[in-house]
Amino acid sequence: MTKLNGIIIKITGGFYYVEANSCIYECKARGIFRKRGNSPLVGDRVEISVPDDDSYCSIDSIEKRKNSLVRPALANLDTLVIVSSVVEPTVNTYIIDKMICAAVDKGIEPIVVFSKTDLKSCDEYLEIYRKSGIKAIEYSSVTNKGLDEIKDLLNGKISAFSGNTGVGKSTLLNALFPQLELKTGEISDKLGRGKHTTRTVELFKCFGGYVADTPGFSTVDLDRYEIIKKDELQHCFPEFEDYIGECKFTSCAHICEKGCAVIEAVENGLISKSRHENYVRMYNEVKDLKDWQLK
Repeated sequence: MTKLNGIIIKITGGFYYVEANSCIYECKARGIFRKRGNSPLVGDRVEISVPDDDSYCSIDSIEKRKNSLVRPALANLDTLVIVSSVVEPTVNTYIIDKMICAAVDKGIEPIVVFSKTDLKSCDEYLEIYRKSGIKAIEYSSVTNKGLDEIKDLLNGKISAFSGNTGVGKSTLLNALFPQLELKTGEISDKLGRGKHTTRTVELFKCFGGYVADTPGFSTVDLDRYEIIKKDELQHCFPEFEDYIGECKFTSCAHICEKGCAVIEAVENGLISKSRHENYVRMYNEVKDLKDWQLK
C-alpha cells in the first residue's frame, strides 16, 4: 500500500479522480466523509491510499480547505475571472460587484476583464475598479491586448471564469487555452444560462495551475447559495476598509448616516459612486433576512 498526496480534478459516477505524482488515480471516498457531511470536492487536496493489487484506491483524508463553493461545487479556488464586455452587452457594474463580493467573502481574488475594447474604450471602468483595489484588465480579441497579463495572473493558481452570454468569454478562454479547444466550447455552453446548464466541475492543468471547467457563478446561485450577511458586506468592498473605523457611530451601515466616513470618501471622490450605490442596493437586499434564511 502506497500513500500519496494529490488534488481532486474530477468527480463523476461516485468516483474521484486524483492527480498525484503526475498520474491520475481513480478513487473511492471513505464513508466517514459522507457521515460527517464533508464529502470531497473538486479542488480538494487529499491523501490517498494506492493498493498493491487491482482494488480501488481510496481517499483517506482531506486537507483543510481555504474556501469552498456550493455552486459550482469547488474547493480552494484562488482566482475568479469576471468577464464583462463594454458593448453588446454593455457593462453591468451591479452584476460585477456582486461577483466581486462573493469572491472576496470567500477569500478568492477577483479579476475583472473588460472585453471587446477594440470597439469601445473601457477607461472609465478601469478607473472604478483599480481605484477600488480590484485588478482590472483591458482585453481585445483583435489585438490580444491584455492576454499576457491575464496569463501571468493565472500562473500557479486554481481559477474559474464567470460572465454572461455574449461578453466574449469563450473567445478569451480559447485564446488562453488553445490546447483545450473542445473543452472551452463546453465551458462556454455551461457558463451561459439556460435549461442545458450542467453542474459538472473539472480541473485542467494550465500555466502551472488549474482552470476550472465549471458552470461558473450565476446571479441566481449568488442570491441562493452565497448570501453575505449585512454586517459582513462592508468588508467585501476593499476600498471601504480605511474608513470603516472612522465613522461617527460604531453601528454605521454606510448607507446615509451622518458622520459616515465612507460616505464622506464617496463625496470626496476617494470611493467610486457606483460602487457605493451597488453596496447600498446589496445591503438593502439582505438587511431584513433572518439567520435561518442564510443557512
